[in-house]
Amino acid sequence: MAHSGATGVVLERMQGMSAMAKKLKTLSPMMRGQVPYDADVVRREAGAMIGHAGEQMTRLFPEGSGGGVSKALPSVWENSEEFAALAQELRTAAEGLKLSAGNGLAAAQGNGSESMMGGATDGMMGGGSAPAMGGGMMGSDLPMTTEMFADMPTDRAFAMVAQTCSACHQKFRKEDK
Repeated sequence: MAHSGATGVVLERMQGMSAMAKKLKTLSPMMRGQVPYDADVVRREAGAMIGHAGEQMTRLFPEGSGGGVSKALPSVWENSEEFAALAQELRTAAEGLKLSAGNGLAAAQGNGSESMMGGATDGMMGGGSAPAMGGGMMGSDLPMTTEMFADMPTDRAFAMVAQTCSACHQKFRKEDK
């Protein structure tokens, strides 16, 4: 088991990260149109992610809590401002995902989400590109706000959540062996 030997704050953060991964895995087939879209499920899963992001996430990385079974790289503490910014970006994206749940998928709106989701969800699941580090979401220099998601198709908001996770993992998490 991946959490074997973890205790205290390390176990707590591993459990939080696992919970978020499960939420993304629940939503991913829905965002791809492989299972029926359910806005209530999106809201519920996004709400759970909100509870693990932002300050709730960064407080689980106190100085000296790396090493051992932890998957956190030293860069978490060496670049703590960047790490905290990504944690807050994740919270904003998850809040936006919850807000956009009533909008449905881009394909249902005639916006062609297939190409968008092909690369975006792959980013979370192990590859793909991440948002520009230090810049806003969607390649902008301005950071996204929760309100900017109001008219966005849900699968695009989901892609931002997945890309933020991927960006953080690339810089701050040890690769699985």
